[in-house]
Amino acid sequence: MTMLAVSIMVDSVEQALAQAALAAERGADIVEYRFDRIADTPDDAEQIVRRSPLPCIATCRAAWEGGACEADEATRLAFQSRLARLAAAYVDIELAALDGWLATQADLPTDDAHEAAGLILSSHDFQTRPADLLQRVERMAHADACRVIKLAWRARSLRDNLEAFELLAHRHKPMIALCMGEFGQPSRVLAKKFGALLTFTGLDDAAVTAPGQVGVETMKRLYRWDAINADTRVYGVIGWPVGHSMSPAIHNAGFDRVAHNAVYLPMPIPPEYEHFKATVGAWLDFAPLHFRGASVTIPHKQNLLRFVRERGGEVDELTAKIDAANTLVVRDDGSLYVTNTDYAAAIDALCAAMGIEREGLADRGVAMIGAGGAAMAIVTALAHYGARVTIYNRSVDKAHRLAESLTATHGVHTDTGGVVRGAPLDRLPDATADVFINCTPIGMHPNVDDTPMPDWPAHVGSASGADTVVFDTIYNPIETRLLREARERGCVTVSGVDMFVRQAAGQFELWTAQPAPVDVFEAVVREKLGGD
Repeated sequence: MTMLAVSIMVDSVEQALAQAALAAERGADIVEYRFDRIADTPDDAEQIVRRSPLPCIATCRAAWEGGACEADEATRLAFQSRLARLAAAYVDIELAALDGWLATQADLPTDDAHEAAGLILSSHDFQTRPADLLQRVERMAHADACRVIKLAWRARSLRDNLEAFELLAHRHKPMIALCMGEFGQPSRVLAKKFGALLTFTGLDDAAVTAPGQVGVETMKRLYRWDAINADTRVYGVIGWPVGHSMSPAIHNAGFDRVAHNAVYLPMPIPPEYEHFKATVGAWLDFAPLHFRGASVTIPHKQNLLRFVRERGGEVDELTAKIDAANTLVVRDDGSLYVTNTDYAAAIDALCAAMGIEREGLADRGVAMIGAGGAAMAIVTALAHYGARVTIYNRSVDKAHRLAESLTATHGVHTDTGGVVRGAPLDRLPDATADVFINCTPIGMHPNVDDTPMPDWPAHVGSASGADTVVFDTIYNPIETRLLREARERGCVTVSGVDMFVRQAAGQFELWTAQPAPVDVFEAVVREKLGGD
């Protein structure tokens, strides 16, 4: 069974024991005491080990291996030797210090030479994957004193995690294999899936001792540590960057509600297609990972389409027209399917507010504010269902180009009697649309006092105002200035939260073949955004 370890940098007896007790309360199985700063007070360290509320690992990491211990090597190793003969479950010694460590053991009196602790023989590289990684593994595997092999290196990409998993799969001794940094987080979360002896966490997200660690509660609650096993399916959100994404919180909570054996991870991939192709391809080809799908966001929505087409996968018809996808599905037979749940979520949120089916959008007048990627997806879908769309944008040329591209690529008309056309943003107050949709970031946190419609069309707020729908695709804040003013004018409003939850629900149902727990999704979003 893979243990969950909390690593504590020790400053005092009281501080270390209090934090260890808190780690136990939060569900840790074992605690690592980092004695780097107190190598000159072995009596304090001994007291901590003897009084520890959890089994423990005694570590005094040398500065030359990324630690904080500045003591000379003889002092440090003597300190570690003393701790090894106490009640610690393990003592961690660097591979490069093995000979010195063995010498300290040889110098002990015969009746003191027995070690109560198991030796974790460790190797760290905080810069990159070491060129001699496999040779280091061999040296550890053949060291008689080594009870546990520990490897940690800074991941260069998400692909490095797969090598860590392969090392665990072919281990000859109990092993810890971790990749550090943002790219290495999967190796920490999935350590249990691949049978590592343990993985390290911090007491909380702010109290970690290595790059890429997360807090113990994040591991237990967000990533559902207790539910992970060898058969757990893996999903993620692909983007650059993705650290801000709420998707892991939403989908993992959904998996928990429906008891789907899966975990959802952030998957940072640099913007170039070569990075996307190499990483996603490697994750798909590594069968033991059980990688079954992903949400895909900026800047990879077109990369996803290209990748799946090159692999002979299936592309949803309307997604092909939009020319951008946000959802990858890996079917049980290994075939790939992609779609765009953004357009479906936007259209369905709008139709629900209007009390109509999608076909009821025919001949409705829509004022689209913005001409970016999100606007293109929604405009394509609106045009597909027969709406009359005018794209208002600061750069009217960009609005015209979007309209013209829809004509050239998808056969959508753009003449005055047609479906889509462009217009300058300053003409928005003259619009007589049934629906206004904001697809710009104007009004997004932290610029919450901004609005894309400082001047409202005269008819909005009159007796017919209640027949007007205002839709803001921004979800942070939950109610933007645009929506607040629209509500005050008596309009029907649609928030970005509704669209965000619907697009996530569409992905969830494609992956799990179960109804999405929308109430859970909404609760997570509102908790994250501080809404009621």
